[in-house]
Amino acid sequence: MHRIIYAFLVASVVFSGPVVSGVATYILPPLDEQLIGSVQYVSARRDETLLDIARRHGVGHNEIKLANPGVDMWLPGEGTQVLLPTRYILPDAPREGIVLNVPEMRLYYYPKPQPGERPVVQTYPISIGRGDWETPLGTTTVVTKTPNPTWRPPESIKQEHAARGEPLPDAVPPGPDNPLGKYALRLGLPGYLIHGTNRPFGIGMRVTHGCVRMYPEDIDVLFEEVAVGTPVHIVHQPFKIGWALGIPYFEAHPPFGEDQTPNTAANLTPIIRTLIRYGGAIEAIDFQVAQKEARAPTGVPLPVAAVHQSASRIPPSSGTH
Repeated sequence: MHRIIYAFLVASVVFSGPVVSGVATYILPPLDEQLIGSVQYVSARRDETLLDIARRHGVGHNEIKLANPGVDMWLPGEGTQVLLPTRYILPDAPREGIVLNVPEMRLYYYPKPQPGERPVVQTYPISIGRGDWETPLGTTTVVTKTPNPTWRPPESIKQEHAARGEPLPDAVPPGPDNPLGKYALRLGLPGYLIHGTNRPFGIGMRVTHGCVRMYPEDIDVLFEEVAVGTPVHIVHQPFKIGWALGIPYFEAHPPFGEDQTPNTAANLTPIIRTLIRYGGAIEAIDFQVAQKEARAPTGVPLPVAAVHQSASRIPPSSGTH
């Protein structure tokens, strides 16, 4: 009962920020807390898909699918209650510039507050690299900003398309056929961009050649706000632990890459590793709840306080935020 009450409080007090101009913008919690947003339900309209609902609420393909496993993706049905996974644990990374959590397929942007303003964070769904075209990890910066970019496909991509009988030109000019969309942010990692798209239905999936793809309406906003030189932290955190009002929360996303090994999501090792990274106390976690979520990730942060944990416990700080 106590956990349910505290979950309600967290969902309804200071951690839910306003949505500004269609962008999910949240007031940053204190440095020793990491939970933002709140879970919501909406009723599906007649003839709309889960992807329509996802885009309207700033959610990606895999996010809406994981959060609603029993709902038909293409025809949920009028009046069907659809869960919006719009509560998030901030990644374990500096609260500056852009943070990309690859397995979560989500971007977090920390704009510099003006004097007298409260610090906020914006968050957007993204698409990432598929298969052998994985989005690289590491820290870099935004080196250029290009409106109406021309796409010059590298030789490897041209060969891939040629093998499918779909040859590409040396350059694709701006316009509706340009896969980069209207805006591109070039990163210091050679060949990698954060950009828009002319195929928004793929946002929230592993469908790119390593670049980060955003909804057109999202890159419109981010492009205007982000300056050249903005730091970009690209991390791989399929499991996240965060604190709010003294309660630990656990969030899981399907792992891939080096963490996609037999039984990885079925044992406690990644959970313990995540907890240690966040600086938490192992005895504070109900591992049965966390293990169940790791086995079948929903992408929704769940309270995982051990029964014996005191509600007045002060949450730890990882020291990296």
